[in-house]
Amino acid sequence: IMLAVNYSTIRNNLKNYCDEATDHDETVVVTRKGEKNVVILSLERYNQLVKAARNAEYLAMIDRAMDQLSSGKGQQHELIEVEDDE
Repeated sequence: IMLAVNYSTIRNNLKNYCDEATDHDETVVVTRKGEKNVVILSLERYNQLVKAARNAEYLAMIDRAMDQLSSGKGQQHELIEVEDDE
């Protein structure tokens, strides 16, 4: 669910819309002139989106590596043994 609210309404009711974002996990689109719109969402939701984007980038990197290996572009190396300092 997403709310679209014009800038003047947000300006006059900012606390209420911030509460909607944090308490009800609502996404609020602030519509502005010249299509310079912005979005208000909770920090928790923002962090979820950032984590999902990073995970997608990581999985895409793994897919590219698997494709390279499948096409014979991989290299084989001997394992390097590291001695414990203990």
